[in-house]
Amino acid sequence: MALVVQKFGGTSVADTEKIRNVARKVIREREAGNDVVVVVSAMGKTTDQLLAMAYELTQNPSLRELDMLASTGEQITIALLAMALHEMGHKAVSMTGPQVGILTDNIHSKAKIVQISDQRLREQLETGHIVIVAGFQGATVDGSITTLGRGGSDTTAVALAAVLKADCCDIYTDVNGVYTCDPRLVPNARKLEAITYDEMLELATLGARVLHNRAVEFAKRYNVPLQVRSSFNDEPGTMVVKETGNMEDIIVSGVAYNRTEAQIKVYGLPDHPGVAAELFKALHDARIVVDMILQNVGHDDTNDLSFTVAREDLNAALDCAKAVAERVGAREVIVSPNIAKVSVVGAGVQSHTDVAANMFKALADKQINIQSISTSEIKISCIIAEEDVDKAVQAIHDALDLSVGSV
Repeated sequence: MALVVQKFGGTSVADTEKIRNVARKVIREREAGNDVVVVVSAMGKTTDQLLAMAYELTQNPSLRELDMLASTGEQITIALLAMALHEMGHKAVSMTGPQVGILTDNIHSKAKIVQISDQRLREQLETGHIVIVAGFQGATVDGSITTLGRGGSDTTAVALAAVLKADCCDIYTDVNGVYTCDPRLVPNARKLEAITYDEMLELATLGARVLHNRAVEFAKRYNVPLQVRSSFNDEPGTMVVKETGNMEDIIVSGVAYNRTEAQIKVYGLPDHPGVAAELFKALHDARIVVDMILQNVGHDDTNDLSFTVAREDLNAALDCAKAVAERVGAREVIVSPNIAKVSVVGAGVQSHTDVAANMFKALADKQINIQSISTSEIKISCIIAEEDVDKAVQAIHDALDLSVGSV
């Protein structure tokens, strides 16, 4: 008997008929002789609707109360799915994150898992129950409800799979697996049979929404067998695995894009030790995640520094940057809110010089200006104007020959 963790996202449980469809998939796994733990998200756009109501009442809601509110969406889904399974003749029990024993830190809306107790889960599994867990949530040591941030249900599923030493963790979504690019934007994108943890982590971090980056981090750290599959058919999905020998010839695995970031530029920072540290310490203290940091030598013993943040954090990040700029005597702070990031990810990016050349030529041929460039061992990222994203990703995808039927 294997232990399987299944996770179903909001589109997979958007209405009662889709919940019945999920129940049938769960039962199929159970009738194959496996123990099953199911993690679900809120139905459809429920979380967005709940948060919209909060902001109708106040523009500055308490993060603690937002967590209390947002966590209710998943509780609706777990109860409905349990009822559907009961109706189909199977033992099932729904449990919230705190009931399962998911302990988090006290950073509301962006909590991190500290510990998970598997006792209650194993007790329910031993009595023959299918266990349905509310994703995205946990509780602090003093019992306050917390949420793990957007994409947190993926993290819940992989974390449970890790602590239970599950044989596999299947992430069900509205696409058939991981593609070389978002198939809704690039129709000729190709589904990958397998991708490495490192490549998937880069893609997730850079904007590919099929998996959350924190979930991939968990999977890599604890070697959780991870598969991305469709909720709407029974086709094999994409396996996320350690790198293997037969994957070494794959130069580029995919093209990702992110429309949800903004860029802050600080000009004229004094070229003294500790100035950058002061800026990023302020951002850290404000719990702001920073991406794509670039520094250029300016004039008269000064430097120019830029970084990107999520747009939802832009105002807070701008306040931090302006305060530090004033303290250290920087010249000015500029915001570029309408930018986007396009990235190429693959194990062969660093060792094949033609990848960068072809990427930049594809953008040039479409008259797309590159504002900033950042690289790592397995990625190249460019900041461009947001309005150019659609044609940029298609052009790069075509230039790198990643389409259906490509080798």
